[in-house]
Amino acid sequence: MSQTSADRSASEAAQLTPDEAVARLNKLFDSALRALGDAGKQDDACELAAQGWTLLRHAWPREGERLNGTLHYLTRTVRPRKSAAPTAEDVLLEVRHLIPAERHRLILETYLGLASGNAFVLVNDHDPKPLYYQFAAEYPGEFSWEPLEEGPEVWRVRIGRV
Repeated sequence: MSQTSADRSASEAAQLTPDEAVARLNKLFDSALRALGDAGKQDDACELAAQGWTLLRHAWPREGERLNGTLHYLTRTVRPRKSAAPTAEDVLLEVRHLIPAERHRLILETYLGLASGNAFVLVNDHDPKPLYYQFAAEYPGEFSWEPLEEGPEVWRVRIGRV
């Protein structure tokens, strides 16, 4: 009796380690999210990607970074926007000189160090919208997000702790 493709797939899957299974599943999730975004459902795809990022970023940091890349893919459109002025009280957090993993770590540390009612202005070299979805997934109702400048070379957003 010959083995079917489904039988071979099930046999292969049974031999995977949990880490290998998570990586393969995340690749499928990534492909599905990109297809959903390309079909015009970017916000839905971003919300799901951010939830996945929240679930994976500590136990499987590499897979969390894959979904961070997915968020960047889904929000890649540049939309120039009229700039708003930062206030005198705003602390600027300039991250353009840092590698992406360091940026996210520093941004999250800065946010977590804020007292309620305080904010900082993030200065970035690309649209920080993926970060918005990550905040929405991890800190729902606990942060404010006010775009001040949106590209094409510099993005500024005021991020506050509610």
